[in-house]
Amino acid sequence: MAARTSPFDLSKCARPNILQLQPYRCARDDYKDDGTNVLLDANENAYGPGLVLNSEGALQADGAGVSTGASKPEIDFLGLNRYPDPHQIELKQLFCNLRNTHHHTPKTLRPENLFVGVGSDEAIDALLRCFCAPGKDKILTCPPTYGMYSVSAQVNDVAIVKVPLDAANGFHLQPDKVNEALSADPSIKLAYICSPGNPTANLIRKEDILAVLQHPTWNGVVAVDEAYIDFADEGASLAEWVTEWPNLVVMQTLSKAFGLAGIRLGVAYSSPPIAKLLNSLKAPYNISSPTSALATAALSAPNMAVMRHYRTQIVAQRDRLLRELPLIPGVGRFLGGHAANFLLVQILDKDGSPSNATATATYEAMAEKRGVVVRFRGKELGCEGSLRITVGTEEEVTTFLRELRGVLAGLHAN
Repeated sequence: MAARTSPFDLSKCARPNILQLQPYRCARDDYKDDGTNVLLDANENAYGPGLVLNSEGALQADGAGVSTGASKPEIDFLGLNRYPDPHQIELKQLFCNLRNTHHHTPKTLRPENLFVGVGSDEAIDALLRCFCAPGKDKILTCPPTYGMYSVSAQVNDVAIVKVPLDAANGFHLQPDKVNEALSADPSIKLAYICSPGNPTANLIRKEDILAVLQHPTWNGVVAVDEAYIDFADEGASLAEWVTEWPNLVVMQTLSKAFGLAGIRLGVAYSSPPIAKLLNSLKAPYNISSPTSALATAALSAPNMAVMRHYRTQIVAQRDRLLRELPLIPGVGRFLGGHAANFLLVQILDKDGSPSNATATATYEAMAEKRGVVVRFRGKELGCEGSLRITVGTEEEVTTFLRELRGVLAGLHAN
């Protein structure tokens, strides 16, 4: 049979900004995981979710002890022939309870302040679609920062204005320069601020965010991404502050401290009018019933205690890395802060200088020969020669420190 011809030309049919996209890649794309690797690259919670199972592997709704002889799970995942709840009021109230600390305001978050999405990424994209006209409006980002802000902007044909963090002084936000950019370009509708930052692990100062919120003329939204906020000091979250500022959005996720990356659930706190916009444009049933059930269980008081127990262990291992990593020859200084479940650290060459070549060789040798996967971050602004290391379990951290010492000794000996 003769080959069929068609006038279809993908390069001319698809949107140019979409054709330029590259698929998301992670360190594990380069190294096949056979189940034995130590995975310290993706900032997951190595201790797992803060959920309690009974003797039959069924989820305990209240985190209570083992239920023996139960013939039915405490949380029933049946009834999947029905669409899930499109509003998630009960779940939203639990998120409100979590963040109504009154550290920042006497006002109280309510379900009408919330949007629940498929991870924080849905909220990032939804904000762009709400506020930015394709080919016309812009967003502002502060590199080095989370890559999905730029990816979502490109998908939506929205330009990006970049105001770097102050790499010379701990990767702090530079509010004066941010405000200068906002004043110069009214087409900027969104400013994404990652706090604690990724890959910097630095908590952005409240007063610096306040300075942007107080811009006298800019008509736009400040979106603070708090994916790692539960590894920072108690009361660090600004979520409840959205009751004070009509243009503040605070995004969070259950993927990190709660150890539930696999259920893909994130939340955005905002003023009720912005939350209404986000809830109006989402798919009607964007959160599945199993996801909602698992999230609700995770936010119950007993399971919150489990999460906090795991978090305490992660913080202890983070402190251990802060003490012991500098004792390894070839390890330089920490960049940024330590308000997350990962650290950004420089790797030095034989002359004692931060080196992308040495950091890359270390990353590759650790994964290929030692079964320990971390993340190379040396190509990002101000991160020359750096690796981002997720804090693992005590055993994983012991393995990582041992293998890193061996790899650096071998590289410096050659």
